[in-house]
This record gives sequence, C-alpha cells and structure tokens, in this order.
Amino acid sequence: MRRIKKRRCGNCRKLFTPNPKSVNSQSYCYRPACRKASKKASQKKWLSKPENQDYFRGPDNVERVREWRKNNPGYWKKSKKPDALQDTLSPQPIENKADKTNFVNDALQDFLQAQPPVIVGLIANFTGSALQDDIAATLLRMKKYGQDILCSQPKNEGETNDLKIPHCKIPDSESAQKFQLDRSPPGT
Repeated sequence: MRRIKKRRCGNCRKLFTPNPKSVNSQSYCYRPACRKASKKASQKKWLSKPENQDYFRGPDNVERVREWRKNNPGYWKKSKKPDALQDTLSPQPIENKADKTNFVNDALQDFLQAQPPVIVGLIANFTGSALQDDIAATLLRMKKYGQDILCSQPKNEGETNDLKIPHCKIPDSESAQKFQLDRSPPGT
C-alpha cells in the first residue's frame, strides 16, 4: 500500500494528510476556517467561468423558479423537524365510570401484605378461595365484627379515636362468663 504524502494547507499553511479518495484535488485541511476558505475559493473559481456568470439570471431562470414554487406551495412554511416514526396517540375515552366511594383507603395489595401470612392462609382455607378480593372482603368483615365486639369505632383518616362510647358497657370481671373453645372444662 502506497503511503500518502502530507500537503500544506492553502489557507493556514500547516501540513495535513489529505483524504485518500481525493489526494490529487484536496488542497485545504479539515479546520473550520480552512473549510470556509475552500468553499469561498471554489465558488470564486466557478463564477469566473463565462458560462456560469449569468447562471441565476435571465427570463429562463425566472420561469424555472416560478414553476418550482407553483409545484411546491408552502415549502418555506414547513417545519425543519423530522416527523416521528410513530403516530401520535389520541386520548382514549374512560370506560370505567363505577362508583368508587365504598373502596378502602389502602390498596388491596397493601392491605393484604399488612396481614400475617397465617391469617391470610386461614381465611383462604376458611372461605375456600385464594382470590385476593374474597380474602380482603372477609378480612374487612372480620375487622368490623371485631370492632363491634370491642365497642370501638373504625378510625377515620384525620379524626381521633378516643374510644369514649357511652352505649358500650364493659363487663365486670366477676359477672363475666368464662368459656373455653374446643374442649370441655377440666375435671368434668
């Protein structure tokens, strides 16, 4: 392979290696100022030829430009930005217009994950369903029953729950009946 000789730039006079594809014709380096000088010299050389001096003048060129403008209306008003590869998305209508006033404040996943896995497993076994909706409904129902038994009200967001409920009576320890689940009392 033949080595390319360095050449002196026609503008800045520094040495540069020309492009291998244009070794014989490149006389300016790649610096921006030198590229501008190359363009200016090229235009001056082109306009110095007699056949190119009236290239953009005369009735023929005026008619050519008028015809082109007629065939390309609004060319100057078009945006220079390229079009996107995807179509723009139009907003879709909302389909779910159900009443959401009875929903729990927390999300279903958060509500179930806050429960111990044993409780969730027991409720799934008790109801015979492993669906989160069924388990959550059962948990909410059991919570309500428990609050009714303990005479407490559910705490609403932003309010205080001081448990001062006048209609709820707390049984005395003497009058409270003792009971045991699953087995009969010992000694009988």
